[in-house]
Amino acid sequence: MQDSVVETTAGKVRGYASGGIHTFKGIPYGASTAGANRFMAPAPPESWAGVRDATSFGQSCAQPNIQADDGPPRELQHEVFDVYGMPLAEDPQGEDCLVLNVWTPGLGDGARRPVMVRIHGGGYVMGSGSWAWHDGTNLVRRGDVVVVTVNHRLGSLGYLHLAQLGGDAYRYSGNAGMLDLVAALEWVRDNIEAFGGDPGKVTIFGESGGGMKVSALMAMPGARALFHRAIVQSGPGMQVMAPADATRAAEGMLTELGLDVTRLDELHTMPVDRILAAQQAIARRLGIASVMTYSPVLDDVLPKHPADAIAAGASAAVPLLIGSARQEATQFLLMEGMATGSIPVIDDNSLEARIGMLAGERSQDVIATYRRTMPHASPLALYILMFSDMIMRLGSIKLAECKLAGATAPVFMYLLAWESPAMDGFVGASHGLCVPLSMDNCDSAPMTRDYPGSRAVSARMSDAWIAFARDGDPCHRDLPKWSPYSLDERATMIFDDQCTLIADPFRDQRLAWLSQ
Repeated sequence: MQDSVVETTAGKVRGYASGGIHTFKGIPYGASTAGANRFMAPAPPESWAGVRDATSFGQSCAQPNIQADDGPPRELQHEVFDVYGMPLAEDPQGEDCLVLNVWTPGLGDGARRPVMVRIHGGGYVMGSGSWAWHDGTNLVRRGDVVVVTVNHRLGSLGYLHLAQLGGDAYRYSGNAGMLDLVAALEWVRDNIEAFGGDPGKVTIFGESGGGMKVSALMAMPGARALFHRAIVQSGPGMQVMAPADATRAAEGMLTELGLDVTRLDELHTMPVDRILAAQQAIARRLGIASVMTYSPVLDDVLPKHPADAIAAGASAAVPLLIGSARQEATQFLLMEGMATGSIPVIDDNSLEARIGMLAGERSQDVIATYRRTMPHASPLALYILMFSDMIMRLGSIKLAECKLAGATAPVFMYLLAWESPAMDGFVGASHGLCVPLSMDNCDSAPMTRDYPGSRAVSARMSDAWIAFARDGDPCHRDLPKWSPYSLDERATMIFDDQCTLIADPFRDQRLAWLSQ
């Protein structure tokens, strides 16, 4: 390996070169968020003299440890997380976490390559840009692009809305994590040319929580002109928290910590582990309802819900690539098993009960439609498909429709249908599967490793992502012609062993959810 040195706006950084790829890890784009900076808007990083080492990952945001003693059974934790190749705990982690990582094939060579900024998933409460799924080496080598991954504040550290309780001093606390991402994009604008990238051709892309963050960035006035294409993978973010709901969540955190509004200053001096413990205690009480307890809030930073802002023309000139996986809910069913201690059994009775809770009065029509269109599917398979459509595919379609209403740039829709053989006993086009496939990182996860089919799908998918980053159009020679999405045709690229473009796939199932 050879040293690679680049000068940034805060000082010089030393990465390393291997196999023709230059890698820089843990570059600060903001100051530490501890102490007085906790819950505040991000501050610029302090400049440094000499050359700063950038050969190892920096801190992930401090977050709860999934492998806690009071968590789900260890055997089930590993059963669920091992198949995805996800860590049970982030290491290192802390509050000096405003760092990013860069992979590039060339430095200061004037090439002005497309820049692909990967925003990690994990909802708004966990995750890291250092996960093996997000390594940029293969995508850079494949497409002559620059890849950036980002760490930012999460959970109560990034989204504790104290503005109504603590006044103007805390006006940004409910969206601190989103403002971190804006600061990272500003760093890209100011520095990426020295890393061989084009600051005028930046794509933001993310899956799950990363997709929701992309959706929110598309609606944020402060992010305007910092990116030029957007990819939302299995994470359409339609709405954010109402201020009243976010304030109640903040009051719940204060109660858990034994504080009141006269003692907010103590939030800045208490150990971060105490804040995380309170967050976890609240999560245990709320269960699945806790997923969005700490998430972006409507305020000056995000004045409209993403769906409303996008429909009104926010990011109108930004092409959008959006889609989901056919069986997203496989992962959520496994996660439910982690929470309860055993994987749920889905039979005809539990299928009807569960869909009844999701679809209400429409449930019988929804179930009848799926049974009619898939007569040989088991109750488990039917439930996963119904739940997947409700939580991800319909939302992706609705966000695409919002974009069409306010767009001058095209929208492209996809559906991942390739099923991983690793999902033993479950249908396998699961939530999260698109990440290693679209990043050309099949070796990073057991669900894509060692399967020839995954590599073929990954080649076509990652080439589409690269083409979109380059030209705003995902078409390439190894795919059928990919027409933009429209209300008339609803053209959707199906990624499977054979990729096909289908007009309005699974139309009857889509319409069943819309019936009154």
